[in-house]
Amino acid sequence: MKRKLSCEEKKVKKTTFLRKNGLSLVGGFVGLLFLVFSSGTVEAIPSFARQTGLACSACHTVFPELTSFGRQFKLNGYTMTNIKTIVQKESVSKNKEKSRDMLKLLHISSLSLAFNTGFTHLAKSIPGTQNNNVEFPQSISLYYGGAITPHLGSFIQLSMEDDEGTFGVDMLDIRYANTTSLSKIPLLYGLTLDNGPMMGDVWNTASPWSYPYSASGVAPAPSAGTIVEGGLMGTVGAGTYGLFGNTLYLGFSVYRTAPFGTVFPPDNSSMMTIKGLSPYWRVAIQHQWAKSYLEVGTFGLSTHLYPTGVSGETDNYTDFGFDLQYEYPFAKGQFTFHSSYVMEKQQFNASYAAGNSESLNGKLNSFKTDASIFLRKGYKFTLGYFNYQGTSDNIIYAPEAVSGSRTGLPNSSGFMTQLDFLPWENTKISLIYTAYSKFNGAQTDYDGSGRNASDNNSIYLQLWFLF
Repeated sequence: MKRKLSCEEKKVKKTTFLRKNGLSLVGGFVGLLFLVFSSGTVEAIPSFARQTGLACSACHTVFPELTSFGRQFKLNGYTMTNIKTIVQKESVSKNKEKSRDMLKLLHISSLSLAFNTGFTHLAKSIPGTQNNNVEFPQSISLYYGGAITPHLGSFIQLSMEDDEGTFGVDMLDIRYANTTSLSKIPLLYGLTLDNGPMMGDVWNTASPWSYPYSASGVAPAPSAGTIVEGGLMGTVGAGTYGLFGNTLYLGFSVYRTAPFGTVFPPDNSSMMTIKGLSPYWRVAIQHQWAKSYLEVGTFGLSTHLYPTGVSGETDNYTDFGFDLQYEYPFAKGQFTFHSSYVMEKQQFNASYAAGNSESLNGKLNSFKTDASIFLRKGYKFTLGYFNYQGTSDNIIYAPEAVSGSRTGLPNSSGFMTQLDFLPWENTKISLIYTAYSKFNGAQTDYDGSGRNASDNNSIYLQLWFLF
């Protein structure tokens, strides 16, 4: 399936760090996954507002950040409604006193459309390219979001990206949800079908829902990122989840390669194909006080991937992460804090044997945090920090102009500041400044071609609206 990937970034076609073969391709692909999912444009959609009869602010502060009600709406399968429905009932008892719904459709369409465009200025232009680029449009997305049946709902996004000019499946989350009680403890439970780990997450600490929520499609970005933050490209996953007493959340899913727009079924020409199933798990504890909210959690993913083909040795990745989300509303707005830390263990059985990595084992750690102040007049200011640290490998992270690493290290770090203005709840204007203190392993001459980390500092101005 076609993915932006985390929210998720739109830099799939610019990943020149994807080498021609072997683990150089693997390392680049992992980075690609991170870039895409760490800034995928994920939104509130107007069809949800039309279905519930509530303004966007009921579920979001500034989309896509969810409020407590927004988290419950998603966990309940996008099915809460406050509008007229078309109902067909069937009797289930001989005396016709009991019946069940055979059909229950919304009276209005569940379709929405999103449009965004952006302007990017780099501190130093990429050699041989133009600076001060306008992406018009950067993407156009069509959504189907809302109730399908009384307990079944969906969030489906089809997007056209400016680097391809074609439409494809971007984000997909279909879920069944219901409630019961377990030893007098309320239980909200459900089944999910989606196209990436963390797609079903309701907290804004995990890709594709984590900060930054959008990014330039032309600015260079670090070449490394963990598998769990990037998800698994071209997959489908099925899982189950439960929220016990509105406090303890448990979720488990398994994923399988399901390519879209490429070779199907996967064969000897396929890349990064899952062997068997890749399990993903999620645990979170949340608590709502009178004036504050806190979530702490952990998550993980284990996957065995064929770098090329569908047989032989695999490269194995095991990710283990922690996250925290804190919210403090005040009279004129809300303060929000997010943080996550991911440790990834890498075992390059296939790539090391093929001579495409220097070492059999590696690791990559990711730390992200952001804090924001939202004012109900429509303004929001966010300050974020990111840091990626990993083991050296001069084959995976080889020197290459702009996207490579002179040191063989994937280490990157920097700050992001963002100002959002919402003149209306379905319209957002964002100004984002990204400053790198380190890029692909070094501060100066990081690529071996004379480019410095600060040369990739960028200013990104975006217009984003939905209807």
